[in-house]
Amino acid sequence: MSKDTFLVWYGELTTRIRLLRRGLFFAAPGMLWILLFLALPSLLLIVVSFTTRGTYGEIEWTFSIENFRRLMGYGLFGWSADYLLILLRSVWVAFWTTLICVVLAFPLCFYIANKPARTRYFWLTLVIIPFWTNLVIRAYAWLLVLAPQLPLARLAAIFGIVPEGAPLYPSALAVYLGMIGTFLPFVTLPLYASVEKLDWALVEAARDLYSGRWRVFWSAIWPQTVPGLSVGITLTFIPAMGMFVVPDFLGGAKYMLVGNLIQQQFGTSRDWPFGAAVSFALMVLTLVGLHVHRKYDRKAKEGA
Repeated sequence: MSKDTFLVWYGELTTRIRLLRRGLFFAAPGMLWILLFLALPSLLLIVVSFTTRGTYGEIEWTFSIENFRRLMGYGLFGWSADYLLILLRSVWVAFWTTLICVVLAFPLCFYIANKPARTRYFWLTLVIIPFWTNLVIRAYAWLLVLAPQLPLARLAAIFGIVPEGAPLYPSALAVYLGMIGTFLPFVTLPLYASVEKLDWALVEAARDLYSGRWRVFWSAIWPQTVPGLSVGITLTFIPAMGMFVVPDFLGGAKYMLVGNLIQQQFGTSRDWPFGAAVSFALMVLTLVGLHVHRKYDRKAKEGA
């Protein structure tokens, strides 16, 4: 069909060229927003990561890979794995945070879905309530919950986890509690959307074929929850890798993650080139995680 051929579009005579122009007109604001506030800053960040830091913290436009060598552990005093351990710890914490959130979200979603329709919105509201409060305030709230005067710290002291009269922070346990409390709603809400739409006829068919509980879950329930679970994992794992507020408050200097390292370089250290290099490494880790998750998600959908 030539470009001059007229088409009927919702009662309007038009052509493919006009439709293309109209589509570009409506898409242009979003594309421009992404270009100005996402693509260009990311490109500038990559460029700055190859520059050097001046004597007083200014950026010197002398390009080298020294920042990445430093990130890999090579410095004036030989090789050290400190920065690599921070990167690996960030991936490790994000992985376990996501996994625990998924494990907790499944029974929570089924619990809410089995409630009467008139009360489901009440339970969903309880899940959403943390979003009504600033993340910094929620982190401070965990400081109060884990304080030595409250039951959690006293119970931990009884079992010898912490000394008598000591708080549960700063510690890895406090960081995990804060991270799980922060990201559990990000898994619960999209997963609930899939659980609510489950085709229970497939579940009944699996039971009629004498499948056990775990077989019913893996063959009839799990494949139907993959779309919501995929969104929840993405919304949890990626921000968890770059989180710095919760580890800063609940982990302190004892449990630094890559987000804290970036904040330190752009803040107190005033080493923007190295901070940009660490940010670029975090972007690469994020893209790798998305690629792995996409491949697994595709295989799960094909298996379904």
